[in-house]
Amino acid sequence: MKKADRIVFATGNTDKVREIREITKDFDIPVVSMKEAGVETDIIEDGNSFEENSLIKARAVWEECGGLVLSDDSGLEIDALNKEPGILSARYLGKDTSYHEKNNDLIRRLEGVPDEKRTARFVCAVTAVFPDGSHKTVRGVMEGRIGYEERGENGFGYDPIFILPQYGVTTAELPPDVKNEESHRGKALRLIRKEIERYLGQLPRT
Repeated sequence: MKKADRIVFATGNTDKVREIREITKDFDIPVVSMKEAGVETDIIEDGNSFEENSLIKARAVWEECGGLVLSDDSGLEIDALNKEPGILSARYLGKDTSYHEKNNDLIRRLEGVPDEKRTARFVCAVTAVFPDGSHKTVRGVMEGRIGYEERGENGFGYDPIFILPQYGVTTAELPPDVKNEESHRGKALRLIRKEIERYLGQLPRT
């Protein structure tokens, strides 16, 4: 079996690429973005779950370049808002709306909701499509709650309003190494790494 010489990550989000590279820095093979792989394709994310959208993106990019492709679909679920924004997290209030506006709208909608009912989680589904066309999808979750204001400069997206109770700070206030250890994306990428290593014959199949 030919060993893959790179992983193409199906995203155009530069913040996400930077975070993924930090998390995967000890992988045996480099991670490149869609743009770096020369892939320019419009992907319609019309799945009904994080897992379905993750597979849709990974499969679309794999069909363009083959090899080993990873994709993630992630979002924020807020229990008091019926798990909104969920799979629509990136498109909440419109794709071109700033996260500052998105964050403040969610805070407004939670006005009067006490701490114990502001529970929320970040969810990340990561799919690997392998050179032979087979795939594997895993899920990582980070539990927390929604704060009352934006805090922190180290994250992006909804990080400034998402508090990890065990640290008492938002994920945008955490040092990057701690965030990557705790994050939904970090957990999912560590799980998918094991699947990649199994595929490449570096770990026994279970």
